[in-house]
Amino acid sequence: MKLSVLTNLYGGMSLDETLAKLSKLGVEAAEIGCGGYPGNAHCNPDVLLNDDAACQEFLDTFKKYNIKLAAFACHGNPVHPDAGTAAYYDSELRKAILMAEKVGVDTIVVFSGCPGGAPGDKMPNWATCSWPFEFTDVLNYQWNEVLIPYWKEMAKFAEEHNVPRLAFEMHPGFCVYNPETLMRLREACGPVIGANLDPSHLIWQGCEPAAVVRYLGDAIYHVHAKDTKIDPINSPAIGNLDTKHYTMEKERAWVFRTVGYGHGEDWWREFISQLRLVGYDRVLSIEHEDSLMSIDEGLEKACQFLNRLIIKEPKPGTISWA
Repeated sequence: MKLSVLTNLYGGMSLDETLAKLSKLGVEAAEIGCGGYPGNAHCNPDVLLNDDAACQEFLDTFKKYNIKLAAFACHGNPVHPDAGTAAYYDSELRKAILMAEKVGVDTIVVFSGCPGGAPGDKMPNWATCSWPFEFTDVLNYQWNEVLIPYWKEMAKFAEEHNVPRLAFEMHPGFCVYNPETLMRLREACGPVIGANLDPSHLIWQGCEPAAVVRYLGDAIYHVHAKDTKIDPINSPAIGNLDTKHYTMEKERAWVFRTVGYGHGEDWWREFISQLRLVGYDRVLSIEHEDSLMSIDEGLEKACQFLNRLIIKEPKPGTISWA
C-alpha cells in the first residue's frame, strides 16, 4: 500500500509546489482533482488534452518527486434534475475519463449523484425510507429510470477509453451512500463500478468500516483516509442525521477529523489489516476536512500517523513457520 493525498486542499499552489510539500511528508502517491467538485487546479483537461507538451510536463512533475499518479477525482452530480447542471458534471466526467486514458490512470473517484424525485423536479431528492410509499415511488424512479441507465452508459464509455475502474464514494445525499447501494449499482452496471471506501461517511451512519471492507471485498477500488468523531454528548440526544453547518462543531452530532482524532491506532490497524485480507494493495488517500485543524497541521499529523501504520510491502507469498 502507498500513502496518498487528495491534492485539492492545496489548490492555491502549483502542482510542483504541492508535490514538493507532499514528498517531504513521506507521501508516495497522489489523487488529483480533474473537474467537478474537487476542481482542476492541478489537472485541467481542457489544457492537457490539447497540449502534449503541457501534458508531458504534468507527468514529469510526478517523476521529479517520485510520486505515483494514483487516481483522478471528479465528483459531481451528473444525474441532477436540472439539465444544465447534469450536462456540466457529465462533461467534466467524460473529460476526466479521456484524461485518464491519455496518461494511463485506471481509477476515477466519483459520486453517483442524485436525481429529482420525479420528472419535472428541479432539485435532487434523497429518499432514505420506504414509507410513506411515495418514497418507494421516488426510489424506483431514480434507480430504474435515471441512475442505472446513466451509469450503464458511462461505464461503457469508460471501458471504451481504457478506464476500468469508477470508484464511487458512498456519500449521504446521493443514491449510492452505503455498501448495499454501491453493490446494487455494481450488479446493475457491471464491474467498472466499484467503491471508494471513505470510512468517514460510513461511521456516522452506523457502519463499522472493517466489516464494510469484508462486505465489499474486491469491489474496493480506492480508499480515502478520513476520520469521523461521534460527539458523545450530542449524538445520544439528537441522533446522527445532522444538517447543521460543519463549522458548528460544538453543536453537531459528529464532525470530520484527521485520522487518529476520531479513532485510535488500534482501530486504524484493524481497518488497514482488513484491507490486506481482501487483497487491496493500492493507496490510502488522505482527504483533509478537519475543521479543528489547519490544512498543514492536519495533513502533517495524518501523514505521521499513517506512515507508522500502513502496510507498505506486498503480502508475503509464503510464511516461514508453517
